[in-house]
Amino acid sequence: MADAPRHNLPVEPNRFVGRERDIADLCALFDETRAVTLCGVGGIGKTRLAMRVADRLLGGFADGAWLVELASITRPELVAQEIAEVFGLESERGQDLLDAVVARLAGARCLILLDNCEHLIEATAHVTAQLLAGCPGVRVLATSREALRIPGELMWHVPPLDLPGDDPARAESVRLFLNRARAAGTRLGEESLPDVARLCHALDGLPLALELAAARTRMLSPGQIADRIDDRFALLTTGDRTAPARQRTLAAAVEWSHDLLSQAERTLLRRLSVLAGGFDLDLVERVCAEPPLSESRIVTLLGALVDKSLVVCDAGRGRFRLLDTIRQFAAERLADSDEERMVRDLHLRVLCKLQERAFETEFLTPGLTWQERLAAHTGSRDRLDDQRAALEWALRSGNLTVGLRLCMRSSGLLSLGGAAAEVVGWIERLLGQDLSRVPPEQVALAKGYMAYGLLTRDDLDSGLNAAREGLAGMAGDPFVLATAHTVAAGALLRMGRGDEAAGHIEAALAVARQQGDRFNETGALIEGSVHALQRGRQREGQRGAEEAHAAATAHAHPWILAMATSHLGLAAETRGDLETAAEQYGAAISWLRKLGNRGDLAQNLARSSRVRAQLGDVLAAREQLAEALSVARECGLRQALNRCMVSLSALARAEGDLEGAVLASAAVAALRESMGQRTGSVKVDELLSAARAQLGEGRTTALWSRGRSRPAFEVATLVLEGRRTEPAAVGPVQVEPPPAALLTIREREIAGLLTRGLSNKAIAGELVISPATVARHIANIMEKLGYTSRAQIAVWAAEHGVPSA
Repeated sequence: MADAPRHNLPVEPNRFVGRERDIADLCALFDETRAVTLCGVGGIGKTRLAMRVADRLLGGFADGAWLVELASITRPELVAQEIAEVFGLESERGQDLLDAVVARLAGARCLILLDNCEHLIEATAHVTAQLLAGCPGVRVLATSREALRIPGELMWHVPPLDLPGDDPARAESVRLFLNRARAAGTRLGEESLPDVARLCHALDGLPLALELAAARTRMLSPGQIADRIDDRFALLTTGDRTAPARQRTLAAAVEWSHDLLSQAERTLLRRLSVLAGGFDLDLVERVCAEPPLSESRIVTLLGALVDKSLVVCDAGRGRFRLLDTIRQFAAERLADSDEERMVRDLHLRVLCKLQERAFETEFLTPGLTWQERLAAHTGSRDRLDDQRAALEWALRSGNLTVGLRLCMRSSGLLSLGGAAAEVVGWIERLLGQDLSRVPPEQVALAKGYMAYGLLTRDDLDSGLNAAREGLAGMAGDPFVLATAHTVAAGALLRMGRGDEAAGHIEAALAVARQQGDRFNETGALIEGSVHALQRGRQREGQRGAEEAHAAATAHAHPWILAMATSHLGLAAETRGDLETAAEQYGAAISWLRKLGNRGDLAQNLARSSRVRAQLGDVLAAREQLAEALSVARECGLRQALNRCMVSLSALARAEGDLEGAVLASAAVAALRESMGQRTGSVKVDELLSAARAQLGEGRTTALWSRGRSRPAFEVATLVLEGRRTEPAAVGPVQVEPPPAALLTIREREIAGLLTRGLSNKAIAGELVISPATVARHIANIMEKLGYTSRAQIAVWAAEHGVPSA
């Protein structure tokens, strides 16, 4: 055979892109392995990869590499005949054709490529086993949706092409798309990369889908294609006319795999389409095991779909997923069936039960470890896509009661997981429907739960109103009741209304302690400590912080531990113990990284940066602030950005950049006003006094106006890069002077009179007001300035030139 032609591999129709590592690894396998099967869903590029591997191996086989195409073969007995025809063999009378092939190849050293075996899998497996047994020098490379399952075979799952990350232009999927678009006559520049990357993600990195999409660039831009990709099976219909019919459209490629399934496998596949994210076997059994499928058959059927490359298995985690392309195909089949409502209703109920059980573990069950709490929260996060799909169905089907129950037991939808209180949107949509069949107390509970989301979204007024509406009609859920009181307290404290907050703090503590609810007890204790610190009562604030940390430790939820630890840091920072503050903030950051909470992570990084700056560790402060700003931008949370700008002002001042400190503080003032939050502090007052003394009134006013008028992220860039030059003015500029002081006119009058050592009664006599009014004003002054005594106020008034008469 050495003088015969050495291969029948076709010339590649276009450039082969990517998979360099796969090719190298596959070629190396044939040093020790005699049979390798490339498995994968239709359109993933098995044939092209196999052709490239065969071509690369050609020089190592004295008798060549031979392609046997089986896609057009319909009868099992024709498999051996097709192989025989490739080698120019005909059977003699009375001789089995397969025996003839084995006899011919017994002494040969060659590679046989069996392409598209899945529809003749048993016959192909039998023939391959015979070849390997009788022909020691023969190696077999097969492509199929599933493995041949013969001794000595190695199954290789062909992955999708690499998806774009930080450098989209280097991703295999992007390179393929750009190459095929160029072949179609479309040259795309760098400006198109974001849309191309979005499209590659939407198409799962499937080569066939990308090639079909690239062909569409003759008419549509990548962005327009990506916007229409939800209807991918209708859009991606223009393929290579010379390709097999099953490869000319995306629908045909998937249909080819679907047609090879048994009826039970088809039923399971279409039911799996309701599982929007990754899933485990337990979830499949709960949602899909309805007649005609029994629970006992699910594991076998699911395994069969994995074997046929229609379900992707992450064996290390025991989880499965569908590629989006397969999910959409299966969902269309489910919609065409008569069981969609049954399956989606069951999915909604199952998700609600799973989340209620996880919520019990995460928050309510006493005596668990933080690892157990975290595992429950992680499970909730892992089911987040499924929860969203179930809630969409609750809205479509009008099952509002179960939808609201799911919202109220999903920590994954709250900012505990780092999102910007996604639960608010879902509850608002559910409450916007016809609620005539929803019990009023459930509506009140939903509003109380929504209040927390509104607060974390920095919508203080709405959060306070929702908490109050919920409290007015709430019954039957002490956890939500305590949460609503704590939320109301938190909103009021941020608004500077501490007296009103105190009542809610006491109510939250009473409910939580009565129920043994250490989670909400911790939250209420933290708010109580904040209230004390705002009024200058540092010992009380420290004691409250310690009690909150003890309660959090007893509960052991990672998030509440992080919040209590962070608050210990704040209490330490307030009393000037910066080393302890840095240590506590660092511990909180560690908890939040474990939890994956981005919003609270940004705030604690910013706080830690502020302390590091005050300790003189400017490099660490800058690194932490840079990460905090990046995360704050990503999360879109104004409170996180506010913390960053406060820290930026402290960092600038530590570096001797008084102008930068004023710019950042002005941005903080604007941010807080936009949130309805109390503005100003004694530190800002001191900063502006120093700026006026060093820079002058005019320059200070210009910097303050500029900081207030620019977006906060722009101000951050100006300060960090040290740029101060004003751009050319475009029209009149609104100049807004910085605040002269934090106090009202009446409060300044009283502060001035305290410099004379007057009693409340004497001050009341001079100002013609009651002593009780004087006492209330003095309490407000202490809260604003962070002081604890009349003497401190008197010193401050004297230093700031407040008149005493």
